[in-house]
Amino acid sequence: MLEELAMQVCLIQQTLTPSLAHPCHLLLGGDHGIEREGVSVSPREVTWQQMINFTRGGGGVNMFCRQHGFKLRIVDVGVDYDLSAVPDIIHCKIARGTRNFLYEPAMTEEEFDKAIEVGASLADDCIAEGCKVLCIGEMGIGNTSPSSIWMSLFCDIPLDECIGAGAGLDTPGIRHKCEVLRQAIDHSPLTIDHSAAQKSAYANNGQFILRYFGGFEMIAAIGAMLRAAEQHLIILVDGFIMTACALAACRLYPEAQRYMVFGHCGDESGHRRMLDAMGAKPLLSLGMRLGEGTGALCAFPILDSAVRMINEMNNFDHAGITRYF
Repeated sequence: MLEELAMQVCLIQQTLTPSLAHPCHLLLGGDHGIEREGVSVSPREVTWQQMINFTRGGGGVNMFCRQHGFKLRIVDVGVDYDLSAVPDIIHCKIARGTRNFLYEPAMTEEEFDKAIEVGASLADDCIAEGCKVLCIGEMGIGNTSPSSIWMSLFCDIPLDECIGAGAGLDTPGIRHKCEVLRQAIDHSPLTIDHSAAQKSAYANNGQFILRYFGGFEMIAAIGAMLRAAEQHLIILVDGFIMTACALAACRLYPEAQRYMVFGHCGDESGHRRMLDAMGAKPLLSLGMRLGEGTGALCAFPILDSAVRMINEMNNFDHAGITRYF
C-alpha cells in the first residue's frame, strides 16, 4: 500500500522526489435548513459554538493539526450566527444557512457559484504559500442529510442504506430522518409531475442535485477539491461528509479522483458503501465519527511514510546489497 501511495503522489506531482511541503487544512462551517426538521440530535447552535471553540484551539482538529504541522484555516461559509467579530475566522459567509430543501432548493444558482468560488479561492491561498497537501473538514449540524441524498442519487443506492445516526440519533430518529429525506426527494423536481425527459434531465444534472440538496460548506469543499486537483495538489479526504463531497467533485470531473487520498473510513452507516462505489481504499478505519477532517489528519503519517520511502530509502542496487529473494 505504501508503494501504491508513493506512486500516486509521484504521478500527482510529476516527480520522483515528491514533497509534502506546507500542508494546509480548511475547516469549513455552514448550517442547513433541513436541520429544522429534526434530522439531527444536535441543535444548530452547536455549529457556531464549535467554530468559536476551534479558534481557541480546543477541537480535535486543532490537536491533530498541531501534531502533524498543518496550517489550519477556519472559514465561515454559511453559519447561522454573526461570527464577524471573532478573531481567527475567515469570513466568507454566503448566507446564514441554506434553505430547507424539504420545500425548496437549498441554494440559488448564484449562491452555488459563489460557494464554488469561495472554495477555489481558499485553495489558491494555500497554493500561494507553497502548499502541496490540502486536507478539508467541515462543521455543520445536519450535513449528513445532504450527504446521504447525494450518495443515494449518485451511487444509485437505496436511501435507507445511506442514512445513519449522524451525531447520535437513535433508531426512531433514524427512521424519522429517512422519512424526511425521502419526502424531500419526492417533493423535488427529480420526482414531481414532469415529463420523463425533464425528470431524466434533472437526475443527470449533477450540479442541480448538489445545489438543491447541498450545504454551503460542502459546495465550498468541492470547489477547493477541484482547484487543488487542477493545481496538482494531494487532496486528503476525510469521513462521510467529505467523501460525499469527493464523490460530487468526481461526478463533475472524474479525473479529480486521481488526486485524492482517502484517509479514513468512519463509523457513519453507508460510508464504506460509498467508498466501495468509488473504488476508494481508505488508509485507516478507526471507528471515528468526529468530522472536522480529523480522520484524514490521522492518516497523514502514512502518507508521510510513503513519501519518505520514495525519497530516502535505498534499493538493493543503489546500496550494493546482493538480492536474496
